[in-house]
Amino acid sequence: MADNSTGDVHAPGSQLSVTDIIVIAVYFALNVTVGVWSACRANKNTVSGYFLAGRDMAWWPIGASLFASSEGSGLFVGLAGSGAAGGLAVAGFEWNATYVLLALAWVFVPIYISSEIVTLPEYIQKRFGGQRIRTYLSVLSLMLSVFTKISIDLYAGALFVHICLGWNFYLSTILTLTITALYTIAGGLATVIYTDALQTIIMVVGAVVLAVKAFNQIGGYEQLEAAYAQAIPSRTIPNTTCHLPRADAMHMFRDPSTGDLPWTGMTFGLTIMATWYWCTDQVIVQRSLSARNLNHAKAGSILASYLKMLPMGLMIMPGMISRVLFPGLRGLMIAVMMAALLSSLTSIFNSSSTLFTMDIWRQLRPSAGERELLLVGRVVIVVLIGVSVAWIPVLQGSNSGQLFIYMQSVTSSLAPPVTAIFILGIFWRRANEQGAFWGLMAGLLVGALRLVLEFLHPEPPCGQIDTRPAPLRSLHYLHFAIALFLLTCAVMAAGSLLSPPPQQRQIENLTWWTLAPNWSLRTKTSDDQTPQKRAFWTRVCNFNAILLMCVNIFFYAYFA
Repeated sequence: MADNSTGDVHAPGSQLSVTDIIVIAVYFALNVTVGVWSACRANKNTVSGYFLAGRDMAWWPIGASLFASSEGSGLFVGLAGSGAAGGLAVAGFEWNATYVLLALAWVFVPIYISSEIVTLPEYIQKRFGGQRIRTYLSVLSLMLSVFTKISIDLYAGALFVHICLGWNFYLSTILTLTITALYTIAGGLATVIYTDALQTIIMVVGAVVLAVKAFNQIGGYEQLEAAYAQAIPSRTIPNTTCHLPRADAMHMFRDPSTGDLPWTGMTFGLTIMATWYWCTDQVIVQRSLSARNLNHAKAGSILASYLKMLPMGLMIMPGMISRVLFPGLRGLMIAVMMAALLSSLTSIFNSSSTLFTMDIWRQLRPSAGERELLLVGRVVIVVLIGVSVAWIPVLQGSNSGQLFIYMQSVTSSLAPPVTAIFILGIFWRRANEQGAFWGLMAGLLVGALRLVLEFLHPEPPCGQIDTRPAPLRSLHYLHFAIALFLLTCAVMAAGSLLSPPPQQRQIENLTWWTLAPNWSLRTKTSDDQTPQKRAFWTRVCNFNAILLMCVNIFFYAYFA
């Protein structure tokens, strides 16, 4: 996928085989069946039922949905494309999720459950007081959803179908959005989570088949390493090695100053960005908040963490192989891509609907009843569908590689301040609203300046002298995320210490140090588990968390 133009691009042969058509038809039939089934059984007549699945979701669909929500078609294409261009190091974006997913279940979810929230900006309002930070975070989340997540996923999915089949992708994208909207509007979060579980099965099984075929064609891992080093693409795109395979392509840890993904940035900067995504972003946390109890939330995070170990072998290495070979199975590839696209879009639509309804509309109309809130939530999804369709002409003229880099740049410039106020808010009782607000504003100002500089001074094409300003030329975006996080923490700490401390009622049950002893009773307890059974499953979760970290460390060490 080196040539990302959307002109006359066709795969070899534009006709699907009978097998391809059967695979795609079965995929859509399964999708509609699960969507209708879950919509019929979902509790969708209350705010908690529609937006949080009645807080009665089991661990396995939660884990599958966490994975599927993060593996949108944009990331699917981005991982394969980045693997083809630069090698294995991009797997760090997936493997890093292990630690923050465990932090989500063991650290953040207890606080969120204790605070009895529906949205993450609602927690911030309870913790710090006032309305301005909650409104800012809600608007920021909605903007990031529309202008990065939806944009990337729609473009990547449409481009993939266009390149594979040579189809005009307006109709196929609108059809996909329509199917997505129907069961998202009808059943709420419960339907989204169950259909995500189906998409996860399709993505994993399909990716396994494609990866096995790719490895068989190239002759195994050893042949991949040798062949990749000699693979010079016929059509080239700008990268840090002027289209030549990187010498460090098979290594995870790369030079902190000259590496395309420096190990310092991948260790610290990426963790800051991942904490924002996995622990403070509504799209992800909403799934964990739907768990029937804490053990189900923990087990869901563990399942998602195990699944996040797979993309190295299922997406990145096949992407590297595609630099040498072009495997077939177009019908299965389209089904896998559609699964990634639908799972990501349903999650974004549902969470954005929740944010607007609970954080913005309820503030505009405090007297709104449940029926009005549910109606607004469904209307918001329709509006998002319209915005998504309107974006198609813009995305069609964009470059997917540039768009993927744009998403990373936006995240590194806007997410670290949000991570900072959540972490200090949870772990530092002295943090207050004044400090949090001015920390956010300082972070926003510096991050916005970086974004403006990046748009005014894009990275030069390969082989040309880099004349960009020093902050862009010498400060990798992952390193910038570290600096921005530390700046926000410093401003927040200074602002908090220079103003009165929060009252005890503002931090009760809202920080790690002020959790009530019986906070866990606020989760659903009608699962008929005795205290002995709950203790047993707690030990199982803890054991798997330790095992998962050991597996993760082993793979990091092996590919270091």
